[in-house]
Amino acid sequence: MLLYNNTFVLQQDLKLPISNRAFQYNDGFFETIMVVDGRLCFWADHKDRMREAASALQLTIPEYFWDGELEDNLLQLVKQRNAVKLGRLKLKVWRAGAGLYTPQTNEIEWLATAEPTHPLPDAGIEIGVCHSVTTCLSPFSNFKGPQAPLYVLAGIERQTKGFDDLLLLNTDGHVAELISSNIFWMKGDVLVTSDLKTGCVNGILRRNIIRWCQQHNIVVQEVLAKPEELLEADSVFGANVTGIKRIASLKRTVLTHDGNLENRLKAALHLK
Repeated sequence: MLLYNNTFVLQQDLKLPISNRAFQYNDGFFETIMVVDGRLCFWADHKDRMREAASALQLTIPEYFWDGELEDNLLQLVKQRNAVKLGRLKLKVWRAGAGLYTPQTNEIEWLATAEPTHPLPDAGIEIGVCHSVTTCLSPFSNFKGPQAPLYVLAGIERQTKGFDDLLLLNTDGHVAELISSNIFWMKGDVLVTSDLKTGCVNGILRRNIIRWCQQHNIVVQEVLAKPEELLEADSVFGANVTGIKRIASLKRTVLTHDGNLENRLKAALHLK
């Protein structure tokens, strides 16, 4: 089953027109939402980011996205897909209608899918530095979807180089993010992460990590940093809604690891 424009349909019955603007122009955005023990994790933050994306793309979102109806139907989809214990939802939103670059409407269409998933492995990952593409601040860079080809090309480079992930830099060579995660590092008692001005995604877990640290008097700095600074950190990790991944090495250089804060975050934010 799929959830298409708030109606449950069988996958084989889904038919989209060739004029579909997600296909023609990538005219939309998406959210990846984790389900743990029958709840949508960080749902309020996902709604906030959808509002931000809709504002940037000038999309009109129906009221049922915010009043609880969408949440109820997404959870029903999760049950039908046997993904209640630990699942992964993808909610894709795009502009309705046809037209060329100038659209016919700002109303939306949308599609939600759900699948069961597994916890992240505990092993640290090895990362390199991406050279084929760079991030760039834009009205669309802080949410997911419009700049997806950037991450696709980075993924191809990662596969070619044989790393678990790649560090993406902005056009000035500053640390931005990983292919599908934000990046954090500890320096003494300070948690450091890339400034949104680097063009990184304003991740849902990023928001929650910063919020939790501020509530617990842990200093957080959002910075413009060069990759070499990671070599001097006490701990480096990536984070997205699927969880926290320890970064064991950068360009085959082993990194120091003090996992105290990571363990506290996993417990506090109920990360699997």
